[in-house]
Parts: sequence; C-alpha cells; structure tokens
Amino acid sequence: MDATDHHQPDTPRGGWLDEQERDAWLGVAALILKLPTALDGQLQQAVGVNLFEYIVMARLSEHPSRRMRMSDLATLVNGSRSRLSHTVRRLSTRGYMERHPDPEDGRYTDAFLTEAGYDLVVRAAPAHVAMVRHVLIDAVSPDQLLQLADIGQRVVARIDPGGSWPP
Repeated sequence: MDATDHHQPDTPRGGWLDEQERDAWLGVAALILKLPTALDGQLQQAVGVNLFEYIVMARLSEHPSRRMRMSDLATLVNGSRSRLSHTVRRLSTRGYMERHPDPEDGRYTDAFLTEAGYDLVVRAAPAHVAMVRHVLIDAVSPDQLLQLADIGQRVVARIDPGGSWPP
C-alpha cells in the first residue's frame, strides 16, 4: 500500500500488532487523546474558548479579510459544516465572529472574524504557543521533532490524500 492508498487493507498483516507496533500505537493514541485536552484546558482557563474555537478564529485571523466561506473554513479546520455552524453561532453571541452572505455568491455564507475575535486570538496566542512548546516541542529532540513532522505528514497522507490538513 503506498502513501496515497487510504483504503483499509484487505488482509491485516498477522491480525495483531506485535509488541513494538502496539507500543507505538498506544503512544500515538495517548497523544491523540491527551494533547487536545491539555491545550483545550489551557485555552479555556486563559481566554474562555476551547481548542476548536481557537483554531477556527486563528485560521480566520490569518486571512487579510478575516473572512472565508463557511464550507471552506470547515475543510480548513477539519470540522463538519454542522460543528462549524454551531461553533460560529456560539462565537457570534460572544461578539467574536459574524456570518454574512458571500458578496460574490449569495448562495454561500461567509464567516467573519470581528475585531474582538482578532484581539482574543492575539491575546491567547502567546500562552497557547508556550503550552504547545512545553508539552510537545520541548519534550523531544530537534531530530525527533523533524521525525514527528514527517510521521504526521505520512499518516495524514494516508487518511487525507487530498492534503487538506495540515493547512
């Protein structure tokens, strides 16, 4: 199976993971489960938003217009349209985001990051980056960091051959 084949293999190799494979999988599983929880907790405590909300606003903050079609934003943040819609609604009630018809095609809706939302991202970013550095970057050597980036890209290429993540 090459890096672009994202279908399940027809016959599992041996049926079970060997000890080394199991240890690797359990390490990744723990990372998948614990890292978002740690980052979410830090953001909740610091600025009162969860990790997904922060990612949505941070991605919009990187666009010069701070505006993007909801469907494109959902792809960019790896969230369903429904999840994104609920998130934008919550953030809108707090004054961080707005929704407007797309000026180029009224059939679409754009998400827009308000000045208050942008300010929140700017205020949250230093502590968020410090937490990422503390729990991930500083926990590995520079060589391991390069390996981690490569591993992440290879695994994501199997899951998402279109390459929508990481953006």
